[in-house]
Amino acid sequence: MLAEVLERHPHAKAVLGAALPPGGRASHAYLFHGPAGAGKAQAALELAAALLGEGAADPAAVRERVLHKVHPDLTWVTPRGAAGLLVEDIDEPVVGAVTRTPFEAPRRVFVLEQAESMNDSAANKLLKTLEEPPAFAHLVLLTDRPANVLATIASRCQAVRFEALAPDALAQRLQRHGVAPEQALACARLSLGDAGLALALALGEGPALRAAAEGLARACVRGDLASAPWKGLLDQARAHGDQAAEADAQRVEAEASYLPDREARRARKAGETSGRRAARRAFTATLDRGLLLAGLWFRDVAAVLDGAPELAHHADRAEQLAQDAERVASSARARDAVQLVEEARTMLALNPTEELLLEALASRVERRVS
Repeated sequence: MLAEVLERHPHAKAVLGAALPPGGRASHAYLFHGPAGAGKAQAALELAAALLGEGAADPAAVRERVLHKVHPDLTWVTPRGAAGLLVEDIDEPVVGAVTRTPFEAPRRVFVLEQAESMNDSAANKLLKTLEEPPAFAHLVLLTDRPANVLATIASRCQAVRFEALAPDALAQRLQRHGVAPEQALACARLSLGDAGLALALALGEGPALRAAAEGLARACVRGDLASAPWKGLLDQARAHGDQAAEADAQRVEAEASYLPDREARRARKAGETSGRRAARRAFTATLDRGLLLAGLWFRDVAAVLDGAPELAHHADRAEQLAQDAERVASSARARDAVQLVEEARTMLALNPTEELLLEALASRVERRVS
């Protein structure tokens, strides 16, 4: 239930608690912001369930359909391309559909993921809807990076803040999944409050991604670039991209199996494009995570050089951090390396040749920290 989701989010609880039926009055547009994994998506589903279940004969059944995203009056928009929300993602699904009366509920709810990724064209399409929505329509925009949301969009929404879990609380959650305490604390700190990322780093292929990012960072410190240490990170990204494409293909095939032949062929054709987009999103996201970890490695080296090793995010790699600290000229140089990594992360949005980007980054960092 929404009240349970909001229990550790005082600001969100105060704002949304006053919006719930029967006595509340929901805003026409919300901007849910906070770190990934804080519970924004779950809160959006529970809010939709409360709004769409108002006056229903069986609110529990309505909630069940909403949680599975199969209610006809709920539209959930996820970016289909690596570039984020595009015009086609919101034109017909949101702008075109928002004026149509609800199918069975007294309202319609539209949830848009990654609002910060909306380009100018998509934003311009959405602005009119945000300014003058029908009385029965409610839009919920989700973002992990509120500073990157276009001001024209943010100003037309009521902001709702979601708090990150503290590292110790995240670590305890990971330990319940069987993760060793020291590793759990490291993954919790490395996630920067993102509960989903913390779990991904601790389980499955997460340790391999950590190892690839650490290998890249430490090779720069040692000046060992002849081994092309960035290839490990690229291999991880490609593997995740392939997995995403395969999962999308399975989804498309499952949906096509229920369609008439002609529509099934059309769905499979469209699935080829969606599969490539899913692979690209996963590939880029994995590279970004790897670079985040590499940047945090240099940040931790700086902490060791400044005499504060207890502040390191890589809590389970104290010995290795100390070894690298002996090789780096100063904590200022290590912090310069962090900045170079962040610049490379920003460049990912421009669709560069990733191997050249990583090779150039490694060369620049090696020169800076040596």
